[in-house]
Amino acid sequence: MSLVRQKLRESKKGQECQFRLPEICNWNPETTVLAHVAKGSGMGQKSDDIHATFACIACHAEMDRVTRILEKDFVDQCAYEGMVRTQTYRLSQDLIKVD
Repeated sequence: MSLVRQKLRESKKGQECQFRLPEICNWNPETTVLAHVAKGSGMGQKSDDIHATFACIACHAEMDRVTRILEKDFVDQCAYEGMVRTQTYRLSQDLIKVD
């Protein structure tokens, strides 16, 4: 069962891209989506909302391998780094809590 939280999904509105792929990112917060970072769950299965990063539409297309401009390993690394930045933001905004 996937962890889905509307507050986490809505928190992407107006946020800067945290994926930040070089020469891909459009840096436009109006295009930011919540991009789920793959966890080996198989095709068509999204990760939990906690395992996601704020990504502009251009970075998200590269993450989903629509454009395939950068090496997949590098894109995956950037996705995880973006997920950490996104989680740090969510912690600072009390969207996720650690006891």
